[in-house]
Amino acid sequence: MCGIVGALVFGNGAFRITEGYITSIRDTLVHRGPDGGQNWISADGRIGLGHRRLSIIDLSSAANQPMCNEDGTLFLVFNGEIYNHAEIRRELAQSGKYRWKTDHSDTEVILHAFEEWGIECIARFRGMFAIALWDAHSRCLWLIRDRIGIKPLYYSLHHSRLVFASEIKALLKDPDQSRSVDLTGVYHYLSFLTTPAPGTMFEGIRKLPPGTWLRIHEDGNVEERRYWDVWDHTKPLTGVPEQEIVGRLLDELRTSVALRKVSDVPVGVFLSGGLDSSTNAALFSEGHGEPIQAFTVGYEGEYKSYRNEIDYARIMANSVHADHHELRLSQEDLISFLPQMVKLQDEPLGDSTCVPTYYVSKLAREKGVIVCHVGEGADELFLGYPTWRLKRRLQLLNDRVPIGTPLKRLILQILRATGQGKGNPFEALQRAVRGLPVFWGGVDAFTDAEKRSILSPHVLKQLGGLTSWEPLRPIYERFRQKAWEPSILHWMSYVDLNLRLPELLLMRVDKMTMGASIEARVPFLDHKFVEFALSIPEAVKFKGTDLKPLLKKAVRGLIPDELIHRKKQGFAVPLYEWFLDRLGQEARQTMEEFCRETGIVDRAQVSLLEHKRNAKQRWYLLNLALWWKCYFR
Repeated sequence: MCGIVGALVFGNGAFRITEGYITSIRDTLVHRGPDGGQNWISADGRIGLGHRRLSIIDLSSAANQPMCNEDGTLFLVFNGEIYNHAEIRRELAQSGKYRWKTDHSDTEVILHAFEEWGIECIARFRGMFAIALWDAHSRCLWLIRDRIGIKPLYYSLHHSRLVFASEIKALLKDPDQSRSVDLTGVYHYLSFLTTPAPGTMFEGIRKLPPGTWLRIHEDGNVEERRYWDVWDHTKPLTGVPEQEIVGRLLDELRTSVALRKVSDVPVGVFLSGGLDSSTNAALFSEGHGEPIQAFTVGYEGEYKSYRNEIDYARIMANSVHADHHELRLSQEDLISFLPQMVKLQDEPLGDSTCVPTYYVSKLAREKGVIVCHVGEGADELFLGYPTWRLKRRLQLLNDRVPIGTPLKRLILQILRATGQGKGNPFEALQRAVRGLPVFWGGVDAFTDAEKRSILSPHVLKQLGGLTSWEPLRPIYERFRQKAWEPSILHWMSYVDLNLRLPELLLMRVDKMTMGASIEARVPFLDHKFVEFALSIPEAVKFKGTDLKPLLKKAVRGLIPDELIHRKKQGFAVPLYEWFLDRLGQEARQTMEEFCRETGIVDRAQVSLLEHKRNAKQRWYLLNLALWWKCYFR
């Protein structure tokens, strides 16, 4: 796990890359790689690569990056892990073509795999990765993001060069990089709490979508290709007995966890006491010769809006005899962390889980653990959210009840006339009238009407008729073309696999864990496990009213029943109570400055949210204002 940077100057560009230029960009990422930093720059100054290292696999200096092959025709920087690197190395070694300079570096495996199979080598990689590879033969640079989007990769094209990095803040160190707010990104943030790839909140800075590569030629020509889509790799399990599917589910997950235990540094688990993290802990502990290291965060005091999970985490920790470490946070911990949080985020991530994720990562690092397993992905694959169940019902109702569009439009007019034109029922019906899915992702931060009331008139004028269906349209088209079973639940999983997971949930995991110099691994999002999960018919996944029934059957007997049957609770923050206290005071001052100095949002509408004590929406806007203050003020 590391931070990578680099630049390529196109043929007509006069700019030359220097050691100082790459180092200044690279060393904004020291938190991602505190164990060392190195550069490689071509003799003509037209291509340069930089790397900050967090040593995980093969701790020797021979495994340092940037790394080149024997004849100096390939140069590589890489962030992530290739979990099956030993298997690929054995296959390559049998050919006798390659001289190996490392004992077991996965970086060197990528180099020789590219020599052997070209870009098709990525089909063999099982892992998480952001890769930059310079091919001196073809004079082109490859940028590659892993299938699920666990690792981020940003880039910018300006002044006859391309610059890339693991984080936006590194790109901003380029003296010629412009810095302005992308208002389209702001609009979509108010929908999704993140900006959908390839956009960012910074005008001119882009992020590579999951499962995609770029090939940048020396003359400035750029090719982009989506190399993986889950529907191209599913094998429908229609007619397969449920018990067999349950058994295979646990086998696949057990394999995924075992792959992610491989490390030359200590590995642990984040443990909330929920179904997903408890499953990780149980499988991780299998065959482990000593107590596993488990880490839990809670809060000082008790709150109605969020109940501590520490007691549940203790039950699971005791079940697997873990060495369990706990930390309780206060309101002061959150407030003091806010400036660092928005700096680590690069662009707003409106999920308050960023706060406990950072602190639990910091706790692990202080205890000497460098790698931790996290539970993201299970909810999206196996119906883990109550809101999903509700929106599925709404979609079924719309599809089955023969109410024509004119009558639906009349209902919309009535809702608008009675002051209900901004709520979620209105939004759902409006989507149905337009012939669009009710479900637009696991987050509906603000409805379309709410966004148009909170954004200022001059911003709305610039945005024109923009809606947040625009980034979803290509995802929906792929779904309709490729899904072997285009069911409601499969659409919900697919859209979140393409947007909410990579650009919000996994982004917050990456930014907060790396902020504490910790590597996070995600067993539920092994691409083979995802392909298996999307091969299961909806009728098998969804029965009755229970959430994640299939996963619960698979882990029964593996984790205590009281954890299987406990009420679903997210990993969050007691925002409601804290906004009534000092956090609210800090937020009001910050929002007043933001409204006054930017004119992006309407102060009266912000005040209305404060009056209604809408803690979640206030948090979303506070993130936006703090980001502007950090990167623009």
